[in-house]
Amino acid sequence: MDISLSIVGLNTAGPSPVDSLVSNLAKLRDEGFRRVWMAQLPYDVDLPIALGIALREVDGIDVGSAVIPIQVQHPMQLAQRALTLSLVGGGRFSLGIGMSHRMVTEGVWGISWDRAVRQMREYLDCLEPLLAGQPADSTGEFWTTRGSLQIPGAPAPDVYLAALGPQMLRLAGRRTAGTLTWMTGPKTLAQHVVPTLRAAAAEAGRPESAVRVAASLPISVTDDVDGARRQAAEEFAIYGSLPSYRAMLDREGYGGPEDAAIIGDEETVSQRLDELSAAGVDEFTASIFDASPEGRARTRALLRNKGERG
Repeated sequence: MDISLSIVGLNTAGPSPVDSLVSNLAKLRDEGFRRVWMAQLPYDVDLPIALGIALREVDGIDVGSAVIPIQVQHPMQLAQRALTLSLVGGGRFSLGIGMSHRMVTEGVWGISWDRAVRQMREYLDCLEPLLAGQPADSTGEFWTTRGSLQIPGAPAPDVYLAALGPQMLRLAGRRTAGTLTWMTGPKTLAQHVVPTLRAAAAEAGRPESAVRVAASLPISVTDDVDGARRQAAEEFAIYGSLPSYRAMLDREGYGGPEDAAIIGDEETVSQRLDELSAAGVDEFTASIFDASPEGRARTRALLRNKGERG
């Protein structure tokens, strides 16, 4: 199982969040990490612009979006951005996309979240030909794209689809490089996510190895388990109420996000990571949440060790 890192939001405390991102990526690369996934938050700086600068400034590390919501940009615009990032990074960019949540799409943007699978299917109909260097000619109920792009030399980025429900997982298995999950435990991954994704790939005539599961969970290597659980319960409380994540927590038998978080000493955390690998996870994307620099360094050390061992 590969080990990568997840960064949720840019550090806006300093004078330049983009400079902080560049410094952070360089540090993580030098520590031996091979990929970082980053989320586009609805109130944060524009992720593709920030990633374009980071990919230009920092070599030797892959970067992915986890995830960019589709509703607020046309497929052709996102294809332009993704291909540009791939060109700048020499193929080191992976495009993760998703539907966000009803409270954001309808409450903030005023855009319907209904018929999510159809919306995503139509979006892929428009996006995928453009990423492959082909013209798009798709007319849909939600998304229509006609025309082509001219960005020679840009490698087509892998597309990952944030998928938790069975229909979205089947779409990911048929059409994309895999799925990105959050707040989803080993039992649910083994019994629901992995088999649904791989079965859909096989039904579409693709090898099961063509699709990957990148699973992200909060993680903290610590001796203060109770303190870390309290922090996780507070920091990730929103995910216990969002319907898509609540369904995953319920399926796993977790009371809240603090139960999904991987917390404990090195031995305990290592065992939890082994469970994810046994569940069929191809890449664990660690969201380190320890408040102290020493705690975060301790967690990164364990992750590097696990990554080096396989």
